[in-house]
Amino acid sequence: MSTNRQYDREFVRTFFTTPTAVEGEDDSAKMLRSAAELRGIEAPDVWVPDNEDATAPSMRAEGAENIVDVVAERGDDFPGEIHPRVVWHRDSPSTRYRGFQQMLTIADPDGGAVDHIDGFVIPEVGDIDDWKKADEAITVVEHEHGLEEGSLSMSVIVESGEAELAMGDLREEMGKPSNTLERMFLLVDGEVDYTKDMRAMTPTGELPEWPELRHNTSRGASAAGLVAVDGPYDDIRDVDGYRERMRENRAKGMTGIWSLTPAQVEVANTAPLPPESGSWLLDVGGREVELDAEDGRQVYDGDDLDLEASGDGYVLRVGGDERELDDDELREELLDRTAYVPSMSDIVDSMEEFEAAKEAGKGAIAMTQSATLDVDGVTVDLSKDRMWDEATYQAAQTPITLFQDVYEHRPDQHDELEEKYGTDVVERATNVGN
Repeated sequence: MSTNRQYDREFVRTFFTTPTAVEGEDDSAKMLRSAAELRGIEAPDVWVPDNEDATAPSMRAEGAENIVDVVAERGDDFPGEIHPRVVWHRDSPSTRYRGFQQMLTIADPDGGAVDHIDGFVIPEVGDIDDWKKADEAITVVEHEHGLEEGSLSMSVIVESGEAELAMGDLREEMGKPSNTLERMFLLVDGEVDYTKDMRAMTPTGELPEWPELRHNTSRGASAAGLVAVDGPYDDIRDVDGYRERMRENRAKGMTGIWSLTPAQVEVANTAPLPPESGSWLLDVGGREVELDAEDGRQVYDGDDLDLEASGDGYVLRVGGDERELDDDELREELLDRTAYVPSMSDIVDSMEEFEAAKEAGKGAIAMTQSATLDVDGVTVDLSKDRMWDEATYQAAQTPITLFQDVYEHRPDQHDELEEKYGTDVVERATNVGN
């Protein structure tokens, strides 16, 4: 298998789609022009002028021309990558041909847009042979327009059981002389059409969660050296739900997510990055609650957990459960119930400390986390040690590698990152681990 890639981004946080032509407007490209002006934290890592589902079929020919006009005019200043989505379908040769014609139009050097276009997004793919057809279509487009072979990347939207199974074949197929699948970039979940293809139903008509699909996409991307992106989160007002979805995804190794609005882009751009301040969490009845930092103490101010001193010990009440504990038992119970979320500075400090220890010949060191927990005015000093070895170091490096990837590829976000973390922390974070 060849691992040569036509791009160097290891992380994509945001996949932002925009209709290419809006019916009934004096300027049908108005939404494209607006998206092309996004900068900083509101600008996506990958912008997808969407000439498929987001654009009416009657407007798609005009949409392809709009992509050319807008990207030729404004693409040079756009801070993210640009990957138009064209039409395609595993079961329809005529649809595949229309997608090929759209790519020919968009990539024509005479239009001036192709210099700023990084690749194409192919929807509704099927088995691995269909992926090869799309790859071949892009190869022909490159040949017809005198472009370097492999200069346009290819991303696919996984919207069928066939496509999900094809991800298992991709690692073996990439690099064969009969294809140029090394051009692959993103594997993007499309849960709406996937639900339709699977003939799935829920009592409310809402989409299933499809955690298996997200896991399989993340695994397929990892195996093939690609980038995994989750599908759209339709309830654009549910910011907490969007954040929770991203948190679940990151635990699966999937950093990126589809964004439908600039507001979602901003949330998705910031959520994967380490926080500027560390925080302590307390497990209360199976629910993690962030504690308030006050005067050097971590304060719980809720009603679901009570603690009071009683004689020589304590009484701890959680829900309907009441327990009498001595000092050591209480400390052990609270240690089990607490967790620490490290800040960017904490992660950098720990990595630098381990690097220094390794340089001095040590293979493992203990890192101590301590806090004073305050529950109902009762204070308890907590301290826990975590052993750091090379494996721990490598795992901790992932959020820093993400930050370094963002810092390298998104210079338009440098000011916002320095405002968030401080110049010193940013400088150390860009150098640690290298």
